[in-house]
Amino acid sequence: MEEFNMPQIVKIDTDAPSFDLPYYDPKADDDGNISLDELVWKWVVLFYYPADFTFVCPTELKDMAEAKAKFDELGVEVLAASTDTVFSHRAWVKHESLMKGFPYKMLADHNLEVADIYNILDEETGIAGRGTFIIDPEGMVRGIEVTSGPLGRNSEELLRKIEALQFMSAHPGVACPAKWTPGAKTLTPSIKIAGEVGEQLEK
Repeated sequence: MEEFNMPQIVKIDTDAPSFDLPYYDPKADDDGNISLDELVWKWVVLFYYPADFTFVCPTELKDMAEAKAKFDELGVEVLAASTDTVFSHRAWVKHESLMKGFPYKMLADHNLEVADIYNILDEETGIAGRGTFIIDPEGMVRGIEVTSGPLGRNSEELLRKIEALQFMSAHPGVACPAKWTPGAKTLTPSIKIAGEVGEQLEK
């Protein structure tokens, strides 16, 4: 009997589902293919947005573009992605003023497979939701954020999360409390501080 393998669905703190997709590179004005395997030992942000030539999407991508220096400082590879084609990506970049100078590769998930395994595909429309996935250098999914269609995301909060994840990666056993930023106090989870977290943070 032939064994049936269910496709891998994205889950937090597990291996990121692999992908190999065409992309448009606005900096080079060229296209190509990229796989997650090529990005091993890098921090990766897979930044899905619903569609080219829409309304909230260019404001999000402009925000991500303006934060490029910080993403570079943290060693993060940002990949924008939608279910549009590379041709649509190029036309949008050329026509939308908010996309001027956009610095990241734009993945074309036109067959919908990756949006499906990352659990953000609207099957009725063939459009992906606003999904942000943080993948660590070992290929593990460390952050998943999916927001409602009309709600734009914030690159500052995404960067804060990456800084915290990188800190915890470098300091195993340490936890970062709410609103943690570099230099702020952290926690070392233990039964000894259960019920006394406030006191621990005040020390």
